[in-house]
Amino acid sequence: MSATENDFFKSRVLGHPSGLFVLFFTEMWERFSYYGMRALLVLFLTSSLIGDNPGWGWPREHALALYGSYTAMAYLTPILGGYFADKILGYRWAVVLGASLMTLGHASMAIETNQMFLYMGLILLVLGNGFFKPNMTSILSEMYKENQQKKDGAYTIFYMGVNSGAFLGMLLCGYLGEKVGWSYGFGLAGIFMLVGMLQFYFTQGIFGSIGLKPVKIKKILK
Repeated sequence: MSATENDFFKSRVLGHPSGLFVLFFTEMWERFSYYGMRALLVLFLTSSLIGDNPGWGWPREHALALYGSYTAMAYLTPILGGYFADKILGYRWAVVLGASLMTLGHASMAIETNQMFLYMGLILLVLGNGFFKPNMTSILSEMYKENQQKKDGAYTIFYMGVNSGAFLGMLLCGYLGEKVGWSYGFGLAGIFMLVGMLQFYFTQGIFGSIGLKPVKIKKILK
């Protein structure tokens, strides 16, 4: 299907389809939450058990081992998330599912008084990242399938959102977590993940048929 046949391409901003900026802000808030949480995790785990803002007092090597395991799994699960999106869910519903799981994960980590909630939160974040991460770029790629000459510019704009979210997340969540309370830092990451999910969910109609469930796409093509 050519770009002109899709309603998504009727509205443009800065020479690009306006839906690019839906992806921009969705990815920005996801990166805000991801890097915001990462900035706090090891600090929280290794902070003293006593004081104005006590942590869990873990040895540094144990905290880094958990952090490393989480990061490694976050890079592995997109393989499965991409597969399920291609075969069953479609890119858009995979993004919504992933963002929802990550929101729950951050909310669980905000209850930082119980190890069970921390581990549950990390598991939800890993699973959510697997559904979210590969399918955002898949939607972007499909958008520019018939507009290859604009693809480099689109990815440049998209990754500006990535970098902005990472910077703001580490700055704000890190400050709030250290100066006010760990729960507030983890909670802020969850709030902005929720914002990103809701924004994408309520504006996804702008993408037309891009990223629909595979079965629906086959029916449209028929």
